[in-house]
Amino acid sequence: MAQETKNTEKKTKGTGPGTKLLVGEFLNYKRIWLISFVLTAAFAIIPVIFFAVLDYNLTRRALENDAEARAARLASNTWRSISFFLDERKNALSYVVRSNSLAQLEDTQQLTKTLNFLHQSFGGFTDIGIIDATGVQNAYAGPHGLAGKNYKDQQWFKDTMDHGISVSDVFLGFRNVPHISIALRHTTPDNSYVIIRATIEHQLPKIISEVKTSGNGDAFLINAQGVLQTPSHHFGAVLEKANIALPLATDQTRTMPITLEDGQNLISAFRHIPNTPFILVVLKSKQVIMSPWQDSQATVIKYLGISISVVLLWIGAVTAYFVRRLKYLDIKRSKYFHMAEYENKMASIGRLAAGVAHEINNPLAIINEKAGLIKDLAHFKQELKNEPRLLETVDIILASVKRCSRITRQLLSFGRQTQTTAVPLTLKSVLDEVLVFLVKEAQLKNIFIEIDVPDTLPQVVGNRGKLQQVLLNIVNNAFAAMPRDGRLSIKAEETDDAFVRLDISDSGCGISPENLKHIFEPFFSTKTNQGGTGLGLSITYGLVQEIGGRIKVESKVNEGTTFIVSLPTTTQKEE
Repeated sequence: MAQETKNTEKKTKGTGPGTKLLVGEFLNYKRIWLISFVLTAAFAIIPVIFFAVLDYNLTRRALENDAEARAARLASNTWRSISFFLDERKNALSYVVRSNSLAQLEDTQQLTKTLNFLHQSFGGFTDIGIIDATGVQNAYAGPHGLAGKNYKDQQWFKDTMDHGISVSDVFLGFRNVPHISIALRHTTPDNSYVIIRATIEHQLPKIISEVKTSGNGDAFLINAQGVLQTPSHHFGAVLEKANIALPLATDQTRTMPITLEDGQNLISAFRHIPNTPFILVVLKSKQVIMSPWQDSQATVIKYLGISISVVLLWIGAVTAYFVRRLKYLDIKRSKYFHMAEYENKMASIGRLAAGVAHEINNPLAIINEKAGLIKDLAHFKQELKNEPRLLETVDIILASVKRCSRITRQLLSFGRQTQTTAVPLTLKSVLDEVLVFLVKEAQLKNIFIEIDVPDTLPQVVGNRGKLQQVLLNIVNNAFAAMPRDGRLSIKAEETDDAFVRLDISDSGCGISPENLKHIFEPFFSTKTNQGGTGLGLSITYGLVQEIGGRIKVESKVNEGTTFIVSLPTTTQKEE
């Protein structure tokens, strides 16, 4: 049996902003829930995210500053070691010049002893030589046999002659091996110049290699032209050109971020070593330095995500609960409003029925009186006795008047809703009062009505008007669900628990299982475009509960539906 309900959720007309929150006569609960959820979640989560992002950035910046400071400290400590190493060798050469005469220095044996002394005392010296003002090396001590070589075209020679002392870039020279030279200009008694020169090959890379650079870090020396003076992990071997931007010369350690061609982000510290052409570069991998912070931040973000998810779930559940309560109260309010409207309509129908019955009963009484007079006259007048057709017509008139009187009495009984207390009722008589108004519709649709309600059933207890309304709603639904040539079965029997069970079955289209569980909910309907209030079965359910009964429904699609109404009897009421 298809339920006589209707979903009244249709969007209201209007252009104001509030109209979007209304659907039919109800609020748009999905929109209310969404707005409530979004606003509550925003006020709860935005401050948390704001402070999390703020802490994230502050912590990152603090770690970056700390990494830059550590790189700067490492560069400062390293350049001091290199500067001390070079100053120590320059001072050693200066001591050799002051403690020996020119003749001693130009003596090869004495020069060899001096080299051995320097090597044993300080280390790092490869060879040593005395070069005159024309650039010719007059005396030489070392493994490479460079006596007699002319260095006048060498840059270090020119710098030494100009400034008195020089530390050269790394260069290949005559030996074709990367090395640096430390040279001092010495004035002879005859006011000419000689240069004492020593070379160093492997000490600077050794000092740089002792620098602790964790992870993918690097440390190396470079000159102002970008030529490597020591090997580099990232930029290649000695004397290769490094593609790196160098800061201006200053007596302070400078830090700056750089990005390699392979995309690595590095923190770099630069320091110009005084009185040398060298620039110390210390590189530290930003990824390695920031990895502990990233691990901790990943943990914080994970727990932040979990916390936000829990908050969102809680807010969603709470707002859904309150919106459901709002929906329940709104539906309940609307239901009672419609029930009051329905009761008012029934009362109006009752008053109208009383007026109509009164107006019909007056002419019926006259018709009945005149028909009786005609029948009496027929008995007294002999000529009328011989007219059987007249007497038959009078009997038909009297029978029709009696039938009309019965209909008006039933109409008055059905429309009368003044009874408020529960009284004993005969189920069959109440059923007859309802069916009398549906006979014509049953004839039009050729619906066969089968009634099996014994006269021996005990009386039920209830309100006549409410019981009439229950039966009328169920039978009307049955008629709506059945096509032509349908069948309606009404059967009643007494149960063991002092109730009368009334089964109203139809041969209609039936109700699907997913709709069956919502059949008694207010405003639920599968016939949204066919009119009605959508409250018929909901009101029916409430009326059955009010008179102390029970109602349930059984249905199969395309087979039919059965409403089972259990009504309390007088015996059950007494118990």
